[in-house]
Amino acid sequence: MSINEYVKFMTQTVVQHFERSPQERKTIRQEKKDQKPPMLFRWFGIVPYALMLLFKRKKS
Repeated sequence: MSINEYVKFMTQTVVQHFERSPQERKTIRQEKKDQKPPMLFRWFGIVPYALMLLFKRKKS
């Protein structure tokens, strides 16, 4: 990607961002946040999930 293409891409991205209403930007941000897995799972993978299931089985 050349510098001109990169500048064009960044300009389009910024313009699209500011053309949206603040409420729409807020809902998009919240949707992205809701789609992410919890921080513990992102950092340590499936190990915390497996431990959580193990402890749940022992309780019941």
